[in-house]
Amino acid sequence: MDESKDDDREDAPRADAAQDVASVEELRREVDEKQDRLLRALAETENVRRRAQRERDDYVRYANESLLRDLVPVLDNLDRALEAARTGGDAKGVVAGVELIQRELLKVLERAGVTRYSALGQPFDPTRHEAIASVVSADAAPGTVLRETLPGYLLHTRVLRPALVSVAAAPDEGA
Repeated sequence: MDESKDDDREDAPRADAAQDVASVEELRREVDEKQDRLLRALAETENVRRRAQRERDDYVRYANESLLRDLVPVLDNLDRALEAARTGGDAKGVVAGVELIQRELLKVLERAGVTRYSALGQPFDPTRHEAIASVVSADAAPGTVLRETLPGYLLHTRVLRPALVSVAAAPDEGA
């Protein structure tokens, strides 16, 4: 009986070793599978990032397409007005045509969110006005916009270009 116990003891480590090898092989397969899934997930993430970057680049590149499409007819009308002026058309007709083009252009800009504003008579606001001159005036309160060289433009609520203005100064400030 002693011999059978010895045989059982010798077989037990071999069975445990075989089971350990199988277990290690199973774990290696799982690690390889998880490694493969990780690499695929990383590759997919990189593809998504590249695709998103490409879409952002295209969006920026073509964001103004609608506005530019609306501006092309305005340019065509300017070409016609210049041609009419060159062929000796009457000045009143050319001026009227250019005024129509100006109104058309302002409408296109308004559709794009651009509005024109005037600063005349308003208190000077450095966020909306750019002072290019100071004019001594007894009639206007100091800091009031007296003249506007160029109007200002807003893009929605943001200043696109400040109005270029001349601002009133008190008579004693100019001395």
